[in-house]
Amino acid sequence: MTHTDFRQVALASQKQFDTVFPVVLEPGSATPDLASTVERIRHNREYLLDLLGIHGAVLLRNFPISSDKDFDAVVKAFELANFTYAESLSNAVRKNRTERVFTANEAPPEVEIFLHHEMAQTPIYPSRLLFFCEQAADSGGATPLCRSDVLLSRLDAALPEFTAACRRLGARYTNVMPAAADIASGQGRSWQDTLSVETAADAEARLRALGYSFEWLRDGSLRVTTATLPVVRTLADGREVFFNQLIAAFCGWQDARNVARKSITFGDGSEIPVAAMEQVVRLSQELVFDTPWQTGDVALVDNFLVMHGRRPFQGTRRVLASLAK
Repeated sequence: MTHTDFRQVALASQKQFDTVFPVVLEPGSATPDLASTVERIRHNREYLLDLLGIHGAVLLRNFPISSDKDFDAVVKAFELANFTYAESLSNAVRKNRTERVFTANEAPPEVEIFLHHEMAQTPIYPSRLLFFCEQAADSGGATPLCRSDVLLSRLDAALPEFTAACRRLGARYTNVMPAAADIASGQGRSWQDTLSVETAADAEARLRALGYSFEWLRDGSLRVTTATLPVVRTLADGREVFFNQLIAAFCGWQDARNVARKSITFGDGSEIPVAAMEQVVRLSQELVFDTPWQTGDVALVDNFLVMHGRRPFQGTRRVLASLAK
């Protein structure tokens, strides 16, 4: 990479752990159009992905990126395998804009989406996330980011019995999926779309293959409980991370069908202590960087290393997403 391609800049709200979090990059020299921006990213993709793996998140600011199609071109420049919304087990309602780009979440503005690793409540999850701010909100709407390795280190010191149980037992998640999409909920994707099936029989076959237990409810909705999933993972470089959806489920899986605090247990079915989870939430918020979106920003997030969420907002906020395997 030449020194003129990118310029690292500082934001007042950045965190400093073993490294700065996140890295913020602006053009090191003029990028007069989208084509030159895409070429610059393609030429430097290894450098940018290396930064991402070290720091956990990279924010690209002041590049000429203005539409979903522009963002799609930027995503393709990274040459990462596509992780489609359709193939995922995500329970969020989203709308595709292009083959690789979709809305981040259709939940109402007042709904907070709490910290989580994308699809960590399932056995199928992406490795990297890309976000694009098509329109910044009038107020609020930040995307909180939290380094999970740093959080786990703090939890080991503050709650050693809890983290030992997390490592030993893992966790299970219970969620009721509606028969039709419920955009009032952050977890409102229908069971047909979530499981990529059309019939109840196909849904049951898919759930059995996943090792989930399930129950059909009177209104046609479907209560499912996952197999036991890890809460702590070790990355290829040896770092341990708090890789799960415990915070999101404990705080936010609350709607007409679900009771948040009943949505998680340890892997053996035993209760996860409320007091421990409340402390997990408090400690995570101490570590959060709230991404101060500006229209045109692109953020890269390492899904294994960093949790993300969405703050409530006012006005029009359009943040698009793309996932990579």
